[in-house]
Amino acid sequence: MLNLPIAMFSLFLFFSAFFQNSPLAITSPQPGEIIRGMIEIQGSMDIPNFESGELAFTFDAGASDPAANWFLIQTFPQPILNSSLAAWDTTTLTDGDYTLRLRVTLQDDSIQEVFVTGLKVRNDIAIPTDTAAPTLADFNFQFSGGTPDIRLQPTATLVSVRPTSTPLPPNPATVNTTSIVKIFWQSALVAVVVFAFFALVLRLRKNN
Repeated sequence: MLNLPIAMFSLFLFFSAFFQNSPLAITSPQPGEIIRGMIEIQGSMDIPNFESGELAFTFDAGASDPAANWFLIQTFPQPILNSSLAAWDTTTLTDGDYTLRLRVTLQDDSIQEVFVTGLKVRNDIAIPTDTAAPTLADFNFQFSGGTPDIRLQPTATLVSVRPTSTPLPPNPATVNTTSIVKIFWQSALVAVVVFAFFALVLRLRKNN
């Protein structure tokens, strides 16, 4: 019966050895890595029928652009296996994205090459770092003279005040008992005078 853990471990060792001992590879830096200053480029180009090799770079074009201008970093008359290929001074470059190319020419004039794309040269831009959150110990609070004197300031208190009613002035149109009696007798007197006037007029007409 197949032992699954042993089989998986053997497969892992096989792939690790395969990728680490790849005949043509750039192992450092990795694609998309942020780089600055002097960079050590590591890799391997141990290929049969090796004739010559070269390491070059281009700006923001990569292997997909056939018209890209490649700038030589180092040439190799002999194959190299898992070692340092060259020291790349990125301080002479403008910040941006770059691509590395390792090319090997064989004795039959055929060419093999590998690329590392998306290398971000950032010499003029500070690389952000994680900052730990401050703790109470970082503030180092100190009080001179023992316990601090904390005094509370008095606050204003709202007092509910109910509005008071103001008595209205007396109504001049109000009629009392005395006024009613006075008006009654004045009306009676006017009625008597009017009655006497009409009686006098009728009598005078009758005599004529």
